[in-house]
Amino acid sequence: MAKTLWRDRNDALDAETEYVQIYQNLALYEFTWDITQALSFALFRTYAVPSIGRLLDETGAFTGAVQKRYDDTALLLEAPFVHGFDSAACRTALRRINQMHRSYDISNDDFRYVLSTFVVVPKRWLDAYGWRPLTDHELRASVNYYRALGRHMNIKDIPETYDGFMHLMDDYERAHFAFDEGGRRVADSTLELLTTFYPRAVRRPVEVFSRALMDEPLLDAFGYAPAPPLARRLSLVAMRARARLLRHTPSNRKPVFTADLPRIKSYPGGYALGELGTFPVPGVAGCPVRHAGSDAGAAGGHL
Repeated sequence: MAKTLWRDRNDALDAETEYVQIYQNLALYEFTWDITQALSFALFRTYAVPSIGRLLDETGAFTGAVQKRYDDTALLLEAPFVHGFDSAACRTALRRINQMHRSYDISNDDFRYVLSTFVVVPKRWLDAYGWRPLTDHELRASVNYYRALGRHMNIKDIPETYDGFMHLMDDYERAHFAFDEGGRRVADSTLELLTTFYPRAVRRPVEVFSRALMDEPLLDAFGYAPAPPLARRLSLVAMRARARLLRHTPSNRKPVFTADLPRIKSYPGGYALGELGTFPVPGVAGCPVRHAGSDAGAAGGHL
């Protein structure tokens, strides 16, 4: 039950060939809550890019059925690291992801940006709030894992290193973050959903806490008011206290799967991967939402 259990196990694996198992150890055992939160914030950041936020608003999936879309996204993204890229479950999940994305005109640049958030945001989250940061070995495995995911989604020109992903994300946000009414509606809907994961009495504090964790460029892109300074300080104190406490708790030996999380509510009776997500509208060929100047079909897409 040593606290170094999963770090030691990951150190014994090859980050170039066994990256799926390393990422599985991180996501299912050691940092389940942290990675779930970080990936939620990663996707949230993408709404601040107008070409992404506006498209999600126009599809209606993240405003009209946000709980289901949240659940489907989490369940489909979990399949590769739970079952491996060569598994039937992973092929089913990736087929669904790619089928959904091919229904829309999405640029390869947007795909690469979304992929970069999956690599960079969890690393930064653990640096700031985790009980320990990722080791260089684990970070390399995370890069390799998402490079493999990107290849299966036919994303082109994927960075080869963490620094490459980091510069891609930061540069893309500086160039593209901007206010868009559609992106704001998707952000509002998602933020409201996140508060429902907690008792009603604390939902307002959870909303303020969430804004306290957002950086200034993200707040500006959504037109959100910054959280009060006291709330920001208390949020940081709470997260650091949690990290200190976790340093003295045993390593988790039982995996925590997405379907086991109480925030996943759409499928109390179970689900089939091949039935998750959205499906093409009958009689509509190509992208049902048109966007001028997009290089349609460049890749599978973002969630």
